[in-house]
Amino acid sequence: MSRSHWGRFEYDPRPHSHELTALITAFLQAPPTDDKAWRALLRRHPRPGGGFFSKTQIIAGYRHLAEGTQWAVTDAQFLDLLKMKPTRTQSGVAPVTVLTKPYPCPGQCIFCPNDVRMPKSYLSDEPGAQRAALNRFDPYAQTWNRLLAFHRMGHPVDKVELIILGGTWTAYPRAYQIYFVARCFEAINDFDATANPSPHFATEAGRPDFLDAAPLVTLTPDEDEAHNLYNHTVGQHLRAQHDGQLMAAHQSADWEHLETVHRVNETAAHRVVGLVIETRPDEISIPEVLNLRRLGATKLQIGIQSLSDPILTLNRRGHDVETTRKALAIIRRAGFKIHGHWMANLYGATVDDDIADFSRLFDDPAIQPDELKLYPCSLIPHTPLMTHFEAGRWRPYTRDELLRLLSAVMPRTPEFCRLSRVIRDIPSTHIHEGNHETNFREVAEAALAEQGIQLREIRAREIRLKAMDDDVPDLLDHCYQTTVSTEHFLSFETPRALLGFTRLSLPTEPALSPALEGAAIIREVHVYGQSVGLGQTSGARAQHRGLGRSLVEHAAKRALDAGYTRLAVISAVGTREYYRRLGFRNAALYLVRDLTDCPPMPQAGHPSRAP
Repeated sequence: MSRSHWGRFEYDPRPHSHELTALITAFLQAPPTDDKAWRALLRRHPRPGGGFFSKTQIIAGYRHLAEGTQWAVTDAQFLDLLKMKPTRTQSGVAPVTVLTKPYPCPGQCIFCPNDVRMPKSYLSDEPGAQRAALNRFDPYAQTWNRLLAFHRMGHPVDKVELIILGGTWTAYPRAYQIYFVARCFEAINDFDATANPSPHFATEAGRPDFLDAAPLVTLTPDEDEAHNLYNHTVGQHLRAQHDGQLMAAHQSADWEHLETVHRVNETAAHRVVGLVIETRPDEISIPEVLNLRRLGATKLQIGIQSLSDPILTLNRRGHDVETTRKALAIIRRAGFKIHGHWMANLYGATVDDDIADFSRLFDDPAIQPDELKLYPCSLIPHTPLMTHFEAGRWRPYTRDELLRLLSAVMPRTPEFCRLSRVIRDIPSTHIHEGNHETNFREVAEAALAEQGIQLREIRAREIRLKAMDDDVPDLLDHCYQTTVSTEHFLSFETPRALLGFTRLSLPTEPALSPALEGAAIIREVHVYGQSVGLGQTSGARAQHRGLGRSLVEHAAKRALDAGYTRLAVISAVGTREYYRRLGFRNAALYLVRDLTDCPPMPQAGHPSRAP
């Protein structure tokens, strides 16, 4: 084994070629059907010197030995048989999550963790946070190593959804925001699983910054002091690291550099097909969303938390419901996908209050998120919420209460929304009291299934790893109104599964950008199923069968029928070439297609109908 640039070990399969050839041959002759059979296979072909080969080592061995061995499978077939954690890319893309460095936060939420080794609201032993810390919060290193991990597990990494988390994004200096995004893109542009990334590595390559910082600051019942103590501790540490400055001198870039990196990614071997950034409603303005668009963002994770002003006030959220309504209107007018965060069991709430509050997410035409993270509040030590718990003013829901809540709200999620997460994956060692079951979503789904209740939300219906039916899918149109648009959720579905969809927005308010004047907006096109590499055929999978193109054409026809002369798309950097092939051209921040010059030509699918 040889040590990589970041201290990890690269596996060299050559010394074990004989043993790996025997193991892979036996595996292909009779692929194990369960964990017991898999363990038996490994015992028959142990690793020399003791122990067993890992799947990443077997994949590395296959890649090294395949050319000289008569195995009658393609690379894709072998990886499909062996692939580790196939659910990671079953939604069609490889999700790469990176965290910004710790930085003072304007928020004062009483439930938020105060681990000064992390950006606000994250804990140092959450999986993504651990990866960020090991890479010293360097955007290039985090991105490269995550791509490398996916590659070693057998996943294609040419279509990347880049997810940037950590604190409040808009609190960071603009130059750091540009730098961070640019370095992530550079890692994706440069990525080669066989290359040494050392020449591209930035100056963070020394000793880890925040791993040596004091972990959780000890808080007092004074909530203002608790907030100030986190910011003071983080700021003090940053200044000590960076010669009195909160940000290192090199952690800066300009728009021109970012745009150059973007252009490279448009035709790179590995492309960004989605960029997700998280922020708060009170940080949203028209200039801010246009800057986010300039960064290449296509989806915003936004902390809704509650739609009750008294609950927001009790929990020191720092904004009211009307601020959330206005923020989501701006975000939707700009064409972004809206990924809301909603929290149950906040200070002052009851189960019945939460059930009613959840309903407002979709009853209020100003809200209606496209995706949702449903986070019941967890009691984390050293947060101001602890003082209310110790005084008997608040308690976490019991297991039965939590099950009643989830069983009531999950079926209320409409077909155009995806419940991407139901319980936050906080390590149980940090939960002082309350739910420790990270699989509680499955618990709730099983309880609903026993009652014969079938969920309508996207995640419960997407095709995932299943093969497509031979039947031509139906095109469904779920139409709903918001305060700023008429929305069409157009989806291709079979009786078994949701194959793909597009979100078409018909604005009813003035355009935020000249590129959007007179235009309907495609806010998202997504085809589900296991990720298929760029240029590859998909066999029985949903991807690369023309469904995306057909969805775009159907959206264009609806826009033209509704009186719009132009169709804009909030394209990711890595999908610009795809949309250009569909007749779109560059416009400021968007791609736009004239509908009157070239009327749309719907393709696959049965005639559309409402669900």
